[in-house]
Amino acid sequence: MTENQTETPQKNHRNLLIGAIVVLVVVIVVVFALIFVTRDSNQESVALPATTEVAQATATITPETEEPEEPTATVTEEAPAPTEEPTAEPTDEPAPTLEPTEAPPAGPPADPQEIEFQASDGVTLKGRYYPAAFEGAPVIVLMHWAGGDRNDWNEIAFWLQNRGLNGTSPNLGTTPWLDPSWFPAMPAGKSYAVFTFSFRGYEDNLNGGPADWLLDAQAGVQAARQFGGRVVAIGASIGADGAVDGCGAGNCLGALSLSPGNYLNLAYAEAVQTMDEAGNPTRCFFSVGDNAAAEACGSASGDHYQTTQWPDDRHGMRLLEPQVDPSAMQMIIDFLAFLGL
Repeated sequence: MTENQTETPQKNHRNLLIGAIVVLVVVIVVVFALIFVTRDSNQESVALPATTEVAQATATITPETEEPEEPTATVTEEAPAPTEEPTAEPTDEPAPTLEPTEAPPAGPPADPQEIEFQASDGVTLKGRYYPAAFEGAPVIVLMHWAGGDRNDWNEIAFWLQNRGLNGTSPNLGTTPWLDPSWFPAMPAGKSYAVFTFSFRGYEDNLNGGPADWLLDAQAGVQAARQFGGRVVAIGASIGADGAVDGCGAGNCLGALSLSPGNYLNLAYAEAVQTMDEAGNPTRCFFSVGDNAAAEACGSASGDHYQTTQWPDDRHGMRLLEPQVDPSAMQMIIDFLAFLGL
C-alpha cells in the first residue's frame, strides 16, 4: 500500500468527523434557536390570556354601564303607554258641556230680596221676595198669623223655592214650621217664587187692626203680581182670611186657608164666593176643636171649594206640624199640583 493510499482513508475519516461536528453544531444551534423561539412564543401566549381577561373585564364593565340605559328605555316606553291618551279623550268630552253656557241663563240669584210696598192708604209695608229657579214661575204669597210676622214662613218659603237654602234661617228650628228636617220632598224640578210680608203692627211700630190688615192683604197680592201673573195665596189665622180676601176676583189662581175666622171684617163665605164665581179654587183647613175656624170653613161653599178637617184643636200654623195626619204640608203640594203649577 502506498503512502497516498493510507492518507486518503484517514483524511476521509477526518472529514467525516468534521462533518459530524458541523452537523452537531448545526443541530445544537437549531435546538437552541427552537428553544428561544418556543420561549418567546410561550411568553406571547401568556400575554394573550391577560389581554383576553382585560377584554373580558372591559366587556363586563361595558354591560354594567349600559344596564342603566335599559331602565331608561323602559321609562320612555312606559310614558306613552300609561293610557294618557284615553284620559285625554275625557278632556275632549267636557267640550260639549260648554254648550249649556250658551243656553238661556238660569233664574235670578236664590237669595231673598227685601221689598217695600204700599197699601192703598199709603202705608209702607215690608216684604220679602224669594226668586224661583227660572223666570215666569208662579208666585206663592204667604200671609202670617196673629202674633207672628213674615219670618214665620222663612223655611217654608225656602222649601217652596226649592233652591237649596233650607236650613239657613236665622230663626231655624225655633218652631216645627221652621224645622225643614221633616218637610215632605218637593217634586223634582219644581221651584216656586215666594212673597211674604208682615201685616202692619207686627214688624213695625204701626197701629193696625182688621180693616188695616184687609188693605195689607190686598196690597200684598198686588205686590206679588209684579213678579209674575200667576199667583196663589196661602195664609194662617188672620192670614187665612187675608189669602182669600186679598185675592178677590181673578187676582189669584187659587187660595188656601189654614184656620180662617172672619178676622178681617169681610165674611169668609163672601170672599170664597167671589173667588168661586171667577173659577178660582179655594181650600179651607181647620180642626174641629177650633170653633172660629170650623164655623168659617163650614159657612162657605162653591163648585171649586173644598174643606179638610182634623179631629183636634190645632189652629193656624200648628196645622203645619209633623204629627198632623194627613200632612197639611203635603196637601199644599197637592193643591199646587191640582192648579197645574
